[in-house]
Amino acid sequence: MFKVTRGYVLAATLTEEKKNEEMKYPVYSSQTKDNGLMGYYKDYLYEDAITWTTDGANAGTVNFRAGKFYCTNVCGVLLSDKIQANKMISEALNNVAKGYVSYVGNPKLMNNVMADISIMLPKHSEEREQLSKLFTNLDHLITLHQRKDVFLCKQKVFIDLTNCPHSWEQRKLGEVYQKIRNAFVGTATPYYVKDGHFYLESNNVKDGQINRNSEIFINDEFYEKQKDNWLHTNDIVMVQSGHVGHTAVIPENLDNTAAHALIIIANPSEEICPHFVNYQFQAPEAKIGIDNITTGNTIKHILASEMKKFDIQVPSYEEQRYISEFLLHLDHLITLHQREKTFNIMEE
Repeated sequence: MFKVTRGYVLAATLTEEKKNEEMKYPVYSSQTKDNGLMGYYKDYLYEDAITWTTDGANAGTVNFRAGKFYCTNVCGVLLSDKIQANKMISEALNNVAKGYVSYVGNPKLMNNVMADISIMLPKHSEEREQLSKLFTNLDHLITLHQRKDVFLCKQKVFIDLTNCPHSWEQRKLGEVYQKIRNAFVGTATPYYVKDGHFYLESNNVKDGQINRNSEIFINDEFYEKQKDNWLHTNDIVMVQSGHVGHTAVIPENLDNTAAHALIIIANPSEEICPHFVNYQFQAPEAKIGIDNITTGNTIKHILASEMKKFDIQVPSYEEQRYISEFLLHLDHLITLHQREKTFNIMEE
């Protein structure tokens, strides 16, 4: 599909750190910091092409370079007049290229090796372009999210209280939730049936979401007995024992659902956006905090009374809602991306 070539030697002293009228073309090197940007130069070599790092610690890192650019001799380049280079093709290559790097001495991925790599691509250019737009938009959202510096969900938390447009407070979970309690005390096993009311168990709560890969059902008698303990829309549930600390927000379609004894339920007050709190629980720092208040050696567990003492960060409701909607939208894009079966990212 591509002609395989590479960039040319360029001394860093000949580049400018910032773009100006004369030095306007980006120069890419072997680094991954700032997307490999080394600076700006007066001339360009290529336009709308795919590059990869040929040598060093980042060997095998692949990127699509939109527009006119210069790249150094440690960048391989893919050029073609047969197929349009785009973000989708670079992502497909980036998923497999590391597996072709030679780690004998200085890591290398040379031109002849890159030329023989096989990847799966959609046959139609329209589909390749749609996937490319998806990946580009996703990268853009992630960049905006990082610049927001509120918190990077699921990977790390970073809260910059000085730059937020509204003040943030540290509050106890018990202060902002009307009630934090166990679902009930006892066992529901004698009331299990093949077809009845869905019964939320601890293994249905994982990584901030409700999953129904495995389902238990209870009969009418037990379901009605638990009426005072039913889950309601926007409640936050937390696993109390075993996989301690996994949380999720109850969606509308699970309103009035009964829950297992190993589930802790928190009813939010009007000043709290439940998804905002749920995202905080997904951060590593929160998981460390939960570990510090768990008990037990073989099987870990946590008490509802201890959860009331857990610290969370609380900005204005407006900012909570804004952040939550942004992250929910990002999760939605990731889910759509995972469902796309055109090619198997991360595995093939």
